[in-house]
Amino acid sequence: MNWQPGASVATAQLRAAMLQRLRARFDDQQVMEVQTPGLCRYAVTDVHIDCLSASAPLLDRQFFLRTSPEYALKRLLAAGYPDVYDIGPVYRDGECGSRHEPEFTMLEWYRHEFDLDAIIDDTLQVLQTALLPLSDSGWLQPTADTRRYDDWLLAATHCDSDSDMQTLQGKLAEDFPADLSSDRQAVLDWLFDRQVTAIMPRNQFCVVTHYPAAQAALARLDATGERALRFEVYFNGLELANGFVELADAREQRARFTNDQAVRAAQSRFAPHIDEPFIAALTAGLPDCAGVAIGVDRLVMLLSGCDHIRDVVSFTSTQG
Repeated sequence: MNWQPGASVATAQLRAAMLQRLRARFDDQQVMEVQTPGLCRYAVTDVHIDCLSASAPLLDRQFFLRTSPEYALKRLLAAGYPDVYDIGPVYRDGECGSRHEPEFTMLEWYRHEFDLDAIIDDTLQVLQTALLPLSDSGWLQPTADTRRYDDWLLAATHCDSDSDMQTLQGKLAEDFPADLSSDRQAVLDWLFDRQVTAIMPRNQFCVVTHYPAAQAALARLDATGERALRFEVYFNGLELANGFVELADAREQRARFTNDQAVRAAQSRFAPHIDEPFIAALTAGLPDCAGVAIGVDRLVMLLSGCDHIRDVVSFTSTQG
């Protein structure tokens, strides 16, 4: 039986030093560290994320392990908390591979009154802080390549997110699942993951902004109502950060959750109940804010030069 850790002592030291730098930066910016629950009463409805469950027989309750601290952090903001961040483990079913584990470490933070440009700039500074040794060595370029979603897609495929389905389908490879070929969002996701990331410049941050409204998740829409105030940051094809100017409209958020439930039901998947305490917090009033989530383990992979997540965590889900 393999009982030894996956991460070497040197890699663990890189992680510890990085977390110290991050905490120092947040402290300097007066962003308060908080701790939110790992056990949740509600699963998320997001069609791209599946929760792990945990039963408590003596309490006669069913819990779900958090997939991110997002809902809890926003409830804190609605209750009057200042800018906040949380660093800790999160859990997702079906996450397995060289870049994914069912349990991984997430950094998530929220800033009051930040618009899209401000939160992107803040995120790039956080990433520069985390990856400081790469910047010092000259390997990480100091500037970012920032483009709108459709501009990235157009550069890679000569199509945009509004192109007709036949045109988009013509860009797919033979290995694309036939049963998903009529699903616009699945097709766009595949094209982005396979073709857009392939053309992104190397050794610099690449920022994707203004996602299609159908991919808004918990982000506010822009003035047109057709694009989401959402962004992601990539580095050498690896997604590092996902951020939103946050939706504060409880009615609109409920409608999105209800749509998620319908999509899940149509796919014969578990359709969780809507998180009513979160909706109540939005109803009470979420302040104008923007938030970001970053996968910490992926940052350690970059710092250490490791190609597999198992080499940067103490123990993987298969080691116990």
